[in-house]
Amino acid sequence: MNLSIIIPLLNEQESLPELHSWIQKVMLVNNYSYEVIFIDDGSTDNSWQTIENLSRENPCVKGIRFLRNFGKSQALHAGFAKAQGDVIITMDADLQDSPDEIPGLFTMITEEKFDLVSGWKKKRYDNAVTKNLPSKLFNWAARKTSGVYLNDFNCGLKAYKNVVIKNIEVSGEMHRYIPVLAKNAGFGKIGEKVVIHQARKYGESKFGMNRFINGFLDLITIWFISRYGKRPMHLFGLLGVIMFLIGFISTFFIIGVKLFKLFALHKQTILVAQNPLFYIALTAMIIGSQLFLAGFLGEIILRTKNNEERYKIAAEVNL
Repeated sequence: MNLSIIIPLLNEQESLPELHSWIQKVMLVNNYSYEVIFIDDGSTDNSWQTIENLSRENPCVKGIRFLRNFGKSQALHAGFAKAQGDVIITMDADLQDSPDEIPGLFTMITEEKFDLVSGWKKKRYDNAVTKNLPSKLFNWAARKTSGVYLNDFNCGLKAYKNVVIKNIEVSGEMHRYIPVLAKNAGFGKIGEKVVIHQARKYGESKFGMNRFINGFLDLITIWFISRYGKRPMHLFGLLGVIMFLIGFISTFFIIGVKLFKLFALHKQTILVAQNPLFYIALTAMIIGSQLFLAGFLGEIILRTKNNEERYKIAAEVNL
């Protein structure tokens, strides 16, 4: 099979028939063998009924329905698990991503041998203040932190080799950082393609300003996981030892100064417990011990954790 097209959605019943017809047209013109996997992430409208109708009309249409809204990352994870195509395309269901971009993305993966190609919505039709400006700031921070130099991390239109999506773990709200996850997994050839961004035709955006706040927090998380996720003791243990040594040496110095004044200079001095520096040193030793224990517990959790099911599937069609 040439292509698996994975489309997570939430309350997009108006756009689904038009999107399906558009994709079907592109597939027929290019003579691709394909499957379209719609993941209904807890829609409260008639999106699932629409998917069922489309699957009866076209056996290439498949669907997964979640019991409730679990998030885009979990929807992509479910779709990746089912995808069978040599090349996987992800796109949004709101018609802002153009299926006409699929052949170009497919060529970059199959002929130019990219592991992953991310879309770049160079010209956007979103609000400049609430979306475009925060997006630019977010992408700048993501480039500097991750070392993956893409202009648009948040673009839903991406193409992957099958082997890439089978070897990365998308959880939480990490969908915008899939290129970073791919790089950390060892897939180094990551490209970018300028794609058409279309104005929303139906409904309203399901994402608000909070996605950028969450995005920055996720960026910190993925930075930490990429460096210390497999070895938390290397960070917490090191910081713990440094803090403990600072406290221990400071305490030894305070006691040494007191003894020197008493026996060498024969001067009266304040009690060690009355010296403010003693409590600072003691605090440093306690914090150091806690950091070391945090690293130790992190290592234990890492080695004993079980993969938990992150979403519940209510129904499937054609799978």
